[in-house]
Amino acid sequence: MSAFDSDPALDDIRDAAGHNTELDVAVHLHDGTVRLSILWTQEILLNADDADQVAQALQRAAEQARRITATREPNRPTST
Repeated sequence: MSAFDSDPALDDIRDAAGHNTELDVAVHLHDGTVRLSILWTQEILLNADDADQVAQALQRAAEQARRITATREPNRPTST
């Protein structure tokens, strides 16, 4: 089981240049960090609508991360 929760709304987002590059926005369920991954290359070109979807996914991830970190005990370790 993965400790990351990926945003399924980004499953169809691909590089606008046609290189089949993908990206992933995920929240680490243990420590509340947000991961932005660009898969298969170092960069991705997005059209405006896809860029909006990525921005919204990052905002959703930030809210989820805030909920995770708000419920942690003050001195609780964040081991994975």
